[in-house]
Amino acid sequence: MGVLVQERTPYEPVRILEEDGTVVNPDLMPDLTDEQLRELMRRMVFTRVWDQRAIALNRQGRLGFYAPVAGQEASMLGSHFALTKDDFLLPSYRDIPQLVFHGFPLYQAFLYSRGHIHGGQIPPDVHALMPQIIIAAQCTQLAGVALGIKLRGEKRVAIAYFGDGATSQGDFYEGMNFAGVYKVPAIFFAQNNRYAISVPVTKQTAARTLVQKSVAAGIPGVQVDGMDVLAVYRVTKEAADRARAGEGPVMIESLTYRYGPHTMAGDDPTRYRTNEELGEWERQDPLIRFRAFLQARGLWSEQEEEAVIEETKQTIADALKKADEYMPKQTVADLIDVMFEELPPHLAEQKAAFLSREGR
Repeated sequence: MGVLVQERTPYEPVRILEEDGTVVNPDLMPDLTDEQLRELMRRMVFTRVWDQRAIALNRQGRLGFYAPVAGQEASMLGSHFALTKDDFLLPSYRDIPQLVFHGFPLYQAFLYSRGHIHGGQIPPDVHALMPQIIIAAQCTQLAGVALGIKLRGEKRVAIAYFGDGATSQGDFYEGMNFAGVYKVPAIFFAQNNRYAISVPVTKQTAARTLVQKSVAAGIPGVQVDGMDVLAVYRVTKEAADRARAGEGPVMIESLTYRYGPHTMAGDDPTRYRTNEELGEWERQDPLIRFRAFLQARGLWSEQEEEAVIEETKQTIADALKKADEYMPKQTVADLIDVMFEELPPHLAEQKAAFLSREGR
């Protein structure tokens, strides 16, 4: 059964797992092996532990900019698991987990957070752009990247990740309209975590869903329970298969929630969210739901999860050590150097001034 072509109401999200891990739509179960299911859980546990550690490091002053991800693991990792190494990622600033599981070294992710130029140098075999800070800019970039893939005749897909706030931006509409006209192999993946920083969705749009905005661009759209990793995988895999077959782009709206602040740069979610709302979403925790599903099938245990947690802590420690020891240390002059192939006169003057201060 295809979730993109079956008869559905616009307000009925695709769901496979209930909150207690029971299967409610067996016909939609993806064709994943036991080991693939276990790998999905390992990635979700890894990301939750990494998120907790990154928040602590930020508070210690050892990381710079950081956007927490807890609550969105199923949305992020379920969608990425449906892609291939050759597919192209255009992430937002919150989507570092997908970038790392796509091959971007974790120590470089730490350097990116600190503002080091090496943190923005993607290895040649990692098909991605750096996380986009400008809201919705990746949507127009997605249309261009996907058009390039199509013109080369490649069987690849490009996917852009963005939040609900991005769907209020012009770049979102322009990118999706362009992609629809040229039928490019693109996936517009909206992670609706209910708030654009502190602004709730209800104050961003009068539309009942975000995905229905794809109708104006003439492309199919599907809404999915973003706390259900199997449902997210299923709809993304179908969208990717469709795009590879030359059938054009798809928009996915993943209904998810971030448990922490928008970023660690002073946002206080208690000023715009209630404890009751947070508690309601915590009961839908994607790790709890998927863990119950796996345990019922004998595919996961408390001992295995503890082993993953310990392994993750060591991986993070090793990556942090490499980031701490990375040489050469960045200078202002280095930052100026990478801005242009040939420095304009005013930057050349600034560089000379900094070098003089450093005695070089």
